[in-house]
This record gives sequence, structure tokens and C-alpha cells, in this order.
Amino acid sequence: MEISPWSHLGHAVHTVSQEPDQPIPSDRPALLLVHGFGASTDHWRYNIPVLSQSHPVHAIDLLGFGRSAKPASLRYGGSLWRDQLVAYVHERIGRPTVIAGNSLGGFAALAAGAALGEDCAGVVLLNAAGPFSDEQRPPKGWGAIARQSIGTALLKSPVVQRILFENLRRPATIRRTLNQVYVDKTNVDDWLVEAIRRPSMDPGAFGVFRTVFDIPSGQPLDELFAELTAPLLLLWGIRDPWINAPGRRSTFQRHAPEATKEVVLDAGHCPHDEVPEQVNAALQEWLAELN
Repeated sequence: MEISPWSHLGHAVHTVSQEPDQPIPSDRPALLLVHGFGASTDHWRYNIPVLSQSHPVHAIDLLGFGRSAKPASLRYGGSLWRDQLVAYVHERIGRPTVIAGNSLGGFAALAAGAALGEDCAGVVLLNAAGPFSDEQRPPKGWGAIARQSIGTALLKSPVVQRILFENLRRPATIRRTLNQVYVDKTNVDDWLVEAIRRPSMDPGAFGVFRTVFDIPSGQPLDELFAELTAPLLLLWGIRDPWINAPGRRSTFQRHAPEATKEVVLDAGHCPHDEVPEQVNAALQEWLAELN
């Protein structure tokens, strides 16, 4: 696996890549893997070696995460990460690309896929985050508005944010959180805990964390689906406790393009790391259908 430094908007971006051992057809797409919130390229540890047997595989740390820069000057959100992925495909990959993303990375992958047009060979969403249009409406009733305003004001307190941040980056808290979202906890190991803890020790990490409470919701998923021209694969860890996966799957089914393929797995929020053999097999089968 090759570590490939790159920069976007003048800021260092950590990327890794791996090529197939054997020559492949020139028209075969590359793969770009995008992590979720708080994760990094390390979270694809069980996917890159397998998927790179048949396709060029790249993985990237979004700005603000992993080993990438965490400058205070950036406005973090979907637009920044979309543009980062689009630029990477154009500047470093240089061929049609399938973009796969987990959680927050799923939203970024979909936005980038829609923006890339013909340069996107497909999009894969693994328990993707992001709102639909009807989920962006303000709460109804003064009671709901008051509860939301009080909660938002409290979470915007620098003192509260620092307390939350210090607690969330403790190894015990990281492990407990992972155990909540992995059904099979076999891969919740010391290596993974450290891979998530390490970037949180960077000087700019707290500043990035604080922006979480002000990140704009981004373009609604249904609008992005309407703009997407590439094939779409939805990989669901159906026992994800964070997103109500069965309910969210139903919403996706109402809005996703007609030819979308779905694979449902008995897993939690990060199926690519929890059940990597199943995710790799599903991805390989779908990719073979694209060729």
C-alpha cells in the first residue's frame, strides 16, 4: 500500500492507494473510499487489500480528520468535502471512479458523485448520513422550538464542547462507542481504538470538533439522487442503532434512482469494518456487473 501525500486548498491531505498486481483493462474504474466522522483511511484496513486485487483503490482522509490537516480557517461541511473528493478524482486518479462512503463519508461520496457527472462510475453508500428535504423543516410548536433552542445553545458552549471532546477521545469512551455500533465486536480491537484516538490528539482537532455544532446540513439527499447519473449501490448494516436503519432504508427506497441495488447485512453502523468479507463480496459482485 502506498502513502500518497496530496494537498487541497493548500492544506495537506493524507491518502493511500494500492494497485492490482496484474494489469487490468484501461476502462476499469478506480475505487475511492471515504471514511465516516472521526475515522480515517485506517477504517478501510480489511477492504483495500481485497478490492485492489481487481481495481485501483484509493482512500482519503477528509480535511479535519485522520492524518489530514485540521486548519481553523476552513468552513467544514459537505461542500468542502465534496469539492475535495472531486479535486482528488480529477488531479490524482484521472479515470472514472466509483466512490464509496460510510456515514458522513457517504454523504460526501454522493455529493461528489453527483458533481462529477460522467467521471463518476458509481456510488456506494454504507449507512450514509445526510438529510432529506422533508427532514429539514423546522420543528412544529413553541415547545419543540424551545427544546431545540435550549439544546443548541448548551451544545454551543465552549466549556461544554471541551468537556464532551475530552471525554469522547478517551480510549474507554471510544471503545464503548464502537461496541454500541458494532453488532459483532470482534474487530473492535486496540488497533482500531488507537486509530480513532490518535487524530484527536492533533492541535487542530478540538477546533474541528467545535465546528460539528455549526456544520450546515448540506444539499438534501433526494436532490443529490436526482442529479446522480451513475449506478448506485446501498449497503446497509441493518442493525445500526444510530440511524434507525430499517426506517432510513424505507426513506432511501422512496427517493433513490429506480435501478439502485441494495444489499442488507446483519451488522451495525460500520459494516465495511465489522463484516468486511461480506462487504467486499457484495462490492466485487456489483463492480463486476459494471464492467
